[in-house]
Amino acid sequence: MILVVDATSHVPPYEQVRSQVAAAIEDGTLAAGHRLQPMRRMAEELGLAVNTVARAYRELEQAGLIVSRGRRGTFVTARGTDREREARAAARQYVRRMAELGLTLDQAVEEVRRLGASRAT
Repeated sequence: MILVVDATSHVPPYEQVRSQVAAAIEDGTLAAGHRLQPMRRMAEELGLAVNTVARAYRELEQAGLIVSRGRRGTFVTARGTDREREARAAARQYVRRMAELGLTLDQAVEEVRRLGASRAT
């Protein structure tokens, strides 16, 4: 995977790195278990400070897309590549259960909205 950081962009360099790595994980270019470059090497290749790459990695880890295993390295998580598939499976299960309970699709969606609103507070 080749990353490109545009120094003239209004988007901060850490965000450019984060978004490119996230996109590669989402589209399957980086598969689950793939070991990412060490932060120092990536920073060197991109001409960035190590802290810039560290921030991108930290945000990717907080999003559940990668996991750091200390000296062994940083790896793409299964969750990153499987997230959409898992979301569809959970949605199918939810829709099936709501139908068993006799709720319409609109009623089921309203339950999700209500739950989402209560989590936001």
